[in-house]
Amino acid sequence: VGGLMSTIKANDLTNVTGGIPTVKGQKLIPTAWASFQGSGTVAIQDSEGVSSITDSGTGLFRPNFTATMANTNYAMAVTTSSTAGSSNDNTCIAYSRSTSQFTIITLRASTNTTTDCNQVYFVVMGGQA
Repeated sequence: VGGLMSTIKANDLTNVTGGIPTVKGQKLIPTAWASFQGSGTVAIQDSEGVSSITDSGTGLFRPNFTATMANTNYAMAVTTSSTAGSSNDNTCIAYSRSTSQFTIITLRASTNTTTDCNQVYFVVMGGQA
């Protein structure tokens, strides 16, 4: 019937396979996110929409998406915890977007050199089909 709208209220929604349900066109739910160990052996602690993290060298990481994005018009936000054995003076750069991955560079701000950080966190918004 034209003009009628329904409201659905729920405390929990779960995808049938677990995790966050996919809502096509929904721009409020992160497309992908992860928390991972960036020093020593790179390891994902928790994530959604991320299949793996490629260690491309000191301070260089490539998160790989579980599902290919429809476009490269997504936004990335990245932050870190302290660098192994140093004070917390890190900065992050996220760039080189493709539909299957993007690149993160972690730098020690005081020296502007790449460095592996104990923890790296990121969220991706947009880009979904």
